[in-house]
Amino acid sequence: MGESGDAELIRLLHDQHGAALWAVALRTTADRGRAQDAVQETLLRAWRHPDALDPSRGNPRPWLLRTLRNVLIDEWRARSARPELLSEDPDGVGSASDPRTVTDHAEAAVQSWTVAAALDRLSAEHRAVLVECYYRGRTVGEAAAVLNVPPGTVKSRVHYALRALRLALEEMGVGS
Repeated sequence: MGESGDAELIRLLHDQHGAALWAVALRTTADRGRAQDAVQETLLRAWRHPDALDPSRGNPRPWLLRTLRNVLIDEWRARSARPELLSEDPDGVGSASDPRTVTDHAEAAVQSWTVAAALDRLSAEHRAVLVECYYRGRTVGEAAAVLNVPPGTVKSRVHYALRALRLALEEMGVGS
């Protein structure tokens, strides 16, 4: 296929399947940029594997959705292996005169694992509300819709879940 044929294939795939891929990616990541990157990577993989798009094999959407799932899993694993740290120092190197300002990736990983272990000690309801509100960044109303409970219940569960999480961390020897 020539360059114009390649561009036409990607355009056709995007026109036919882009909305479905975008909806799944956005729902999974809750981040527009990451969702867009995942859809683009999925279409790029489709372009690299034209045999998967062969009309004799049927509708390519299941292959595209499975590929999108794999892209999202790969992206999640990469982010888990190399957690992002927010710092006022864009290079993450800190000041040579102040060793406390150096970004410590190991410490961040340990904190992440500790919080995950503490979350495992919570009830399913408390864990779910914290995941929706804090990890996925949903508002109380959005979390209520996802969890199929009233907004007041979400507020109450967040309150008690944070108390339970604090207690679980203290039981694990993590000071406040």
